[in-house]
Parts: sequence; C-alpha cells; structure tokens
Amino acid sequence: MTGYIMEFLTEYYKWFLAFHVISVISWMAGMLYLPRLFVYHTRLEVGSEASEMFKEMELKLMKIIINPAMASAWIFGLSMAFGQELWGQGWFQLKFLLVIIMSGFHGYLSLWRRQFSQDKNTHSEKFFRQVNEIPAILMIFIVLLVILKF
Repeated sequence: MTGYIMEFLTEYYKWFLAFHVISVISWMAGMLYLPRLFVYHTRLEVGSEASEMFKEMELKLMKIIINPAMASAWIFGLSMAFGQELWGQGWFQLKFLLVIIMSGFHGYLSLWRRQFSQDKNTHSEKFFRQVNEIPAILMIFIVLLVILKF
C-alpha cells in the first residue's frame, strides 16, 4: 500500500475500530434475531395477517440493519487489516475464514427470508431453533481469536 494510505489508516485506526465494533454488534444482533423470527413465523398460518406482518419485519431487519451492518463491518474490518498487515498471522487467517462462514450464513438467512416472503418455507421450527445457534458459536470463536490471538 502507498505511504499515504497507510498513514491515513494508522492515524484513524481508533475510528475504524470503533465503527467496526458498532457494525459487528449491529450485524450480530440481526443475525441472532432473524432466525428467532423465523421460529415464530413457522407457527403462523400462510397468508394470515400475522404472517404478513412477520414478512415485513423480516424484510426490514434484513434491509435496514443486517445488510448495511455486514457491509460496514467488512469495510472497516478490511481497512484495519490492510492497515496493520495482519494477513500472515494464523489467528487472523482463521478469524477471516470464520467471518467468511458467517457471511455465508448471512446468505442463507437471506434465502430463507425470501422463501418466507413467497410462502415457500420448507423448514421446521426446530430447524430454525438449531440454526439460531450458528452465529453465536461463530461469534464466540471470532472474539476469542481477536482478543487472545492464538
């Protein structure tokens, strides 16, 4: 990277870090809440007023909170990673892989939300209760890697 970009990233590192943490907290809140909405949505009759309300809630959660939070988490996170040249460190490589997996799970949430919106959900309440644990488990490992750097 050019010297100017590196200097900029170094000078504003704390700002990038703060916005990265805010973004990750927002992303995780949505990633933990949306599958819970799916759990309750499976209990509703297709076409009911309640089902339609859940569709709207799920769409707004995805479009207004989860998607922008993920994008900003990636932007601020990559900016810090390039500014610190972390790519050769094992803990960071594993963290990066887990974040990619988290992003893939985000994609599945988006798919399942579209299926609900089209009244084509094929998954059970139990399924969504189980997948609701995935982002929490990934988050635990990611935080441990960042803090402990092992």
